[in-house]
Amino acid sequence: MSDTWQQYFDSRQFLKFRNGRGPHDLELAVLDRDPSPQLALWDVAAGQLHTLDGDFGDALEAVPTADGQAVLALRDFHGSEIGHVWRTPLDGASSTDLTPELPPYVLRGIDTARVGPRVLITAVSGDGFQLWLATEDASQAPVLLYSSRNEAWNGVLSADGRLAAIDTTDHNPGVRRFAVTCVSADDGRPQATLTDGPDGPVRAVRFSPVAGDPRILVSTERTGFARPCVWNPVDGSRVDVTAPHLTGDLVALDWSPDAARLLAVHVDQGVHRVHEYDLATGELHAVPHPDGAYFEPDVAAAHLNIWASHYGATGEIRLLRQRFDLPLAVLRVDHPGASPVPVAPPAADRPAPAPAGTPLSSFTLRSKDGTPVQLWAARPPAATEPGPLVLYLHGGPNMVTVDRYSPSAQAWLATGVGYAALNYRGSVTFGRDFREGFLGRVGDRETEDVETAVRWLVDEGYARKDQVFVTGVSYGGFLSLLSVGRLPGLFAGALAHVPMADWIAAYPDMNPALQAAWRAFLGGTPQEAPDRYHRASPISYVADVRAPVWIRHAEHDTRTPANQAYRYAAALQDAGGDVLLEWYDGGHETSSRTKSVADHARMAALVRAAVDGVPWSTGPVPEPPAPA
Repeated sequence: MSDTWQQYFDSRQFLKFRNGRGPHDLELAVLDRDPSPQLALWDVAAGQLHTLDGDFGDALEAVPTADGQAVLALRDFHGSEIGHVWRTPLDGASSTDLTPELPPYVLRGIDTARVGPRVLITAVSGDGFQLWLATEDASQAPVLLYSSRNEAWNGVLSADGRLAAIDTTDHNPGVRRFAVTCVSADDGRPQATLTDGPDGPVRAVRFSPVAGDPRILVSTERTGFARPCVWNPVDGSRVDVTAPHLTGDLVALDWSPDAARLLAVHVDQGVHRVHEYDLATGELHAVPHPDGAYFEPDVAAAHLNIWASHYGATGEIRLLRQRFDLPLAVLRVDHPGASPVPVAPPAADRPAPAPAGTPLSSFTLRSKDGTPVQLWAARPPAATEPGPLVLYLHGGPNMVTVDRYSPSAQAWLATGVGYAALNYRGSVTFGRDFREGFLGRVGDRETEDVETAVRWLVDEGYARKDQVFVTGVSYGGFLSLLSVGRLPGLFAGALAHVPMADWIAAYPDMNPALQAAWRAFLGGTPQEAPDRYHRASPISYVADVRAPVWIRHAEHDTRTPANQAYRYAAALQDAGGDVLLEWYDGGHETSSRTKSVADHARMAALVRAAVDGVPWSTGPVPEPPAPA
């Protein structure tokens, strides 16, 4: 196998841009660097981009302070995702812990006021889900604004720092259908709650960027599909963007700087189309743009989106665009109807153009019960007949694979291996029913969708029947293991990264945020719903596994803990299975270009071995390394 596939990992691209909340037009960029992603601050007005040297904590979820003089981010231990938010100045001065009095916590939201030093932190610890108001210089002790034992995420702060909002489930405990609760940021006094009833979740996106304006851009689902809404928690008024002519989700992303317009993306079976809504006229306009993805939702994180298009400080639309074969690019739309213009952030070490790749096409399939599911797929450019194919399953489950740049996908295709990515039930941006389609019977609907995808890929000539491999990270790794157990004979191998393999063994070792999530998804604790935990656990099916299994797991993972992965691998080995378990020093989301290249090289070698009939196992599975 040629090593030319490495060029897709070596082009050192921008991974994301996050716009600052302050009055300056600043973008915090994340660049693909080694040994870990690197931050850079883009001063758009000045036309300057400064790479930031030093340890800023978790670069992937960092935010700039309102004045642009520092970065706020979580610092944890070995990627465990449990720690404190610190302020790190750009001038090299010492970092400051903003919450030194608090126990270590999982970060589920971070926001700053547009003016002033206020910082809002959504933290999850053994004490529950909490909303804390801190100051950038830690000159004042954090103030507790909200606390609950029920899931509560995504705290956002008004432009003037006087109001705070958080997505809550107190109105419907144990069910992830949020309401938006607004409180005073001075003392936590409740102001108002917006809910569309037990069946209609509401989520906060962002307060108006105008100081003194209490309105919040939220996402509602009155029709079963996402729609933008502007809610005033002071007088209770709301403006709903109904868009009855659109089928699918219309996802709210941002306000214009004068709070007169809204940016949203219509998602129709995975395809993105950008729109702008004029609050004064009530008109929804399509924004011209090339094909690709314009945002990527996240879950169980500090931000609603991994990256997203947004407005610039002067009111232009700043489109962030990717495609499976095209890395992140910035496009500017100056006024309604204008064509997008490429924007190149200045940088002395500007990323080299990515090598030519292969785009993926979107297909809609019908699952076992007739539910439509969306699949991305491509054949290797030089393929003349069906061959090996890798089916990728995203994590979450409430995430989604969008049409974004994938070095791994391009590397597979460049070496003659087909590639597909399935948005199974549980994925977001396909409406509420689809997102909740896995609830109550975790793993059942998803494996039906996986089976449908594999049979379609074989029937359509994308893959040889005996050479389909399944892979994924986190929940996608879980589904990879579950699929080879529940669907024996369908796969030639499973390549699982940080998978959940034994829900019962994992539960006591999970961080508190994940425990709450899985109580909701599985209907209680392992003691309260043992049959559901057992049925959903891949370890329950090791006797039926016929394909080789590779597991790459993190030693300090608090989402899918290490011990449960070892228990699965040992049980599969005892059942006579071909299993390979390999550990790395890090946490659930530990990443670097070197690690990505090494992981892909390992998977490519295993795929080739399986095609040649060579076993993967190299001996007894190793136990997790002892904690440092």
